[in-house]
Amino acid sequence: MIADDTELAVARERVARLERLLETLRKSARPEEWAALSSGYRLEIERAQGEILDYLSRPVAA
Repeated sequence: MIADDTELAVARERVARLERLLETLRKSARPEEWAALSSGYRLEIERAQGEILDYLSRPVAA
């Protein structure tokens, strides 16, 4: 769970890094192995994006 804006920035960078990695792998992976190879990265990206949205949906603490 993201607790502050610093952790938000780290989470966003992690998502960007995973997306870049997935983009690179997509160019070199064989089509028959792609589903198995990409699924873990996709799940991690989706999990992190969910945490980002959860954080942004909470009101700012006073």
